[in-house]
Amino acid sequence: MSKKLIELKNISKSFGSTQVLDELDLYIRENEFVTLLGPSGCGKTTILRIIGGFETPDAGRVYFDGADITQVPPNKRQLNTVFQKYSLFSHMTIAENIAFGLRIKKRSNEYIKEKIRYALDLVNLPGFEDRMPDSLSGGQQQRIAIARAIVNEPKVLLLDEPLGALDLKLRQEMQYELIRLKNELGITFIYVTHDQEEALTMSDTVVVMNQGYIQQIGTPESIYNEPINAFVADFIGESNIIDGIMLKDRLVQIGGLDFECVDEGFGENEPVDVVIRPEDVELGPPEGGHTTGTVTSVIFKGVHYEIQVESTIGINFMVQTTQHFPVGSFVGINVIPDNFQIMHKPQSEDEEIMNKDDYPPAQAYES
Repeated sequence: MSKKLIELKNISKSFGSTQVLDELDLYIRENEFVTLLGPSGCGKTTILRIIGGFETPDAGRVYFDGADITQVPPNKRQLNTVFQKYSLFSHMTIAENIAFGLRIKKRSNEYIKEKIRYALDLVNLPGFEDRMPDSLSGGQQQRIAIARAIVNEPKVLLLDEPLGALDLKLRQEMQYELIRLKNELGITFIYVTHDQEEALTMSDTVVVMNQGYIQQIGTPESIYNEPINAFVADFIGESNIIDGIMLKDRLVQIGGLDFECVDEGFGENEPVDVVIRPEDVELGPPEGGHTTGTVTSVIFKGVHYEIQVESTIGINFMVQTTQHFPVGSFVGINVIPDNFQIMHKPQSEDEEIMNKDDYPPAQAYES
């Protein structure tokens, strides 16, 4: 298991009267691709800026490889940042852009020339040395921004929504490029996004945030398959979140129907949230289902149809299937109880926002 490279301990940060982070704890391992994921305003970019040295926490400490770097300026930290806007110098050639940081460090011309060649090969843009930034596409500019960062040989690369300005096809291509670069370079990537697909595609570890608190930390698979609360279930992919009653261990009731499930430890007759992923709902003939319903909406998504079904037990199901069922069809609805994710209902509005004591980062990593 890789060692801890970055640790944030009891980090708090406010802007004016707005508390953005409150006693947040997080650690990141060496050579890990970590994505900070959450809606706008959740604090993910503030964490990135604190790690990068562009913001100073009001309280708490930042450690890098065991050393306290809380007050160390950005240019003295062993990391580089790639921003969404790329920030290439428009009056400089590509070679001059890439060499900028190396010239500040007074590296030799021969060393710089070799590093430029190496970086351009790494981002699959050999021969672009004499081009100007405005002659490049958005995807090419993004690659140059990454090349400029990696020639400085940082231990950590910080990426603040760097693909947000690209179209869908370019964004998908760059996701694979970033995975390749991370594997080839062997450095730590810390990536900020609100795009769930990006997080699930690229990450070793996903940190889901909401309103300044960490909600859940884990692999993409564990975050998707075992969300810890309704916020995570709803934010990561599509979900049917249904009111249920845990009658007893391994028996849950939804819409008046009882289902044997794999969950236990909830007590008896306890109200719960039941998460059913759209791909775990199957449609077919009316006589073959757990219940029946009427198709109210059909959207073609390319690889599947997204279908809304109003069931006779009062639940509206979202279904993802490769089969086409026209609007108005009367269908049978089957669910897969073994794939239910059952969660305690929050007892208050405050409880909907988890704090670090409810789900410590160490627990997520070690489990």
